[in-house]
Amino acid sequence: MLLTQAWPGLTHATILGHPERELPEETASAFDALAARRLAGEPIAYLLGSREFYGRDFRVSPAVLIPRPETEHLVEQALSRVDRTMPARAVDLGTGSGIIAITLALEAPDWSLGAVDVSAEALAVARGNADALGARVDFRLGSWFGPLDADARFELIVSNPPYIERGDHHLAEGDLRFEPRGALTDEADGLACLREIAAGAPGRLADGGWLMVEHGYDQGEAVRGLFADAGLLEVETIVDLAGQDRITIGRKAV
Repeated sequence: MLLTQAWPGLTHATILGHPERELPEETASAFDALAARRLAGEPIAYLLGSREFYGRDFRVSPAVLIPRPETEHLVEQALSRVDRTMPARAVDLGTGSGIIAITLALEAPDWSLGAVDVSAEALAVARGNADALGARVDFRLGSWFGPLDADARFELIVSNPPYIERGDHHLAEGDLRFEPRGALTDEADGLACLREIAAGAPGRLADGGWLMVEHGYDQGEAVRGLFADAGLLEVETIVDLAGQDRITIGRKAV
């Protein structure tokens, strides 16, 4: 019955309370089409075109990943480690639908937020979300640090990059079958993007600035090693609600 959310005024209660009432032919046809897509396994979020994240509704499409609760841990770490009442420069690498950058911009309005993505289609979704929610974010098209101003330094760099290993069977299962492959896997060992981000971050962080990334449940040790190799300090992995490694953070020396 979640599919009824696609039509204002058509609710589960209405259907149960008035089983004799026929839907308009156009509505019935559209509903049948959505139901067929759902039966084929397409995620509800794509059918409805939205998903809640950190208490707000974000528009999503097959051009972007579906927001997941685990990513809220990344937002919470950022807000707890960087003073939200003070001006700070932050950038979200691989922003997708913009959930991280937009949430930080709204929760910490004194911060200056930037966001980067290699997909023009994803950036269109992110810009739409920022406009709808009234968030000020500087969106840029390109790969990781490439589109950033050469002299830009940040108190916070966050990223939820592709971290699934090529050939992982999960890519052919469930919702992942319908999500953009390039946002899920690096087509390598699952650490390629994380290596690039960790290696490039020290040159982009302000003194004392934080790098925070989301990663797979079995990648915590490897990511901590990447952060240490990059010279970051106070390296720590935070577990999610299931007790699995999910977020690794590190700080540039002051």
